[in-house]
Amino acid sequence: MTGAPHARPTLADVAAHAGVSASTASIAFSGSGPVSDATKEKVRAAAEELGYAGPDPRARSLRRGRSGIVGVVLEERVRAAFLDPVKIQMLDGLSEGIAPLGAGLLLLTDAGSGAGTAVSVDDAPVDAVVLIGCSPRFDEALDTFRRRGIPVVAIEGFAPAGVVAHIGIDNRDASRRGAEHLRELGHEHVAVVSLPFESTRARGILTPEIEARASVDTSIERLAGARDVFPDVVVSVAGGSLIEEGQDAARLLLTAENPPTAIIAQSDLLAAGVIRAAEELGIAVPGDLSVLGFDGIRVDGLPYDLTTLVQPSVAKGRAAGEAVVAMLAGEQPASVSFTSTLHVGATTAPPRTS
Repeated sequence: MTGAPHARPTLADVAAHAGVSASTASIAFSGSGPVSDATKEKVRAAAEELGYAGPDPRARSLRRGRSGIVGVVLEERVRAAFLDPVKIQMLDGLSEGIAPLGAGLLLLTDAGSGAGTAVSVDDAPVDAVVLIGCSPRFDEALDTFRRRGIPVVAIEGFAPAGVVAHIGIDNRDASRRGAEHLRELGHEHVAVVSLPFESTRARGILTPEIEARASVDTSIERLAGARDVFPDVVVSVAGGSLIEEGQDAARLLLTAENPPTAIIAQSDLLAAGVIRAAEELGIAVPGDLSVLGFDGIRVDGLPYDLTTLVQPSVAKGRAAGEAVVAMLAGEQPASVSFTSTLHVGATTAPPRTS
């Protein structure tokens, strides 16, 4: 072997060992040119003998001017994201959408740290990024990536037209349809268990002060839809889309002096928490309390067919991936808006008469 005894072998070392030029060895590895099978075999045999694993991907990235990585900014810790079937479905769709790039995904939290790394939104080596609009720090992340000149695709959340590709969903209209379903059943005293509204993730009954600081478009729009039908709904804010958070938020409502006869939860995981809180308090669902969710996912351990607004999570992720591919090709993709459908399950019913 040429070079120092413990030095990493180079492509030039392989070429010399195989008796071919460096350019021929490079073509043999890439498979992008007319090299005979015999020459390819000779180069690969030389590489195996020298312990050469292939061209340095960092050098290849420099030549291409790209890292081969697409970033995804989540609104919570990575562990929590993988407990949420909606996030998993969106990531599945996103992976399908970016398949033509042959790129990998780098997960970043809205606090800025990567999964087990010190990488942040300020220095993540990404070619493009997908922002999830449920993040309380959506605006901060958007500003950071725009300053860095990195193409951004937003799934929900407010996005400047013509600058950021936007993948939306009918949050307000869908929530309105769900609320109308409850009104048609005869409910008048309805409450909401919501996703966080701002970066401190303040929990408890929604106050004008918290609402004035609201930065989460998804929470704002879904609440607006509920208020279109029930203007005076009481809102209990959860710290995230988790069953335990929904359970804590629902207790505040269900132990009040005048508890609601129906609760609109802004996610199915929160709805599952509402049902748990009702069960522990001896409140029958749907006999004493109707529960409406949002997402259309299967919640493990929930023995109910949940009434919910079903959103196409995989399709949203796929559309975001396709938008990334288009932006990296120098195109400006059109914004896409999806529609949710109301699934009437077994967790809503007319309110019990006095």
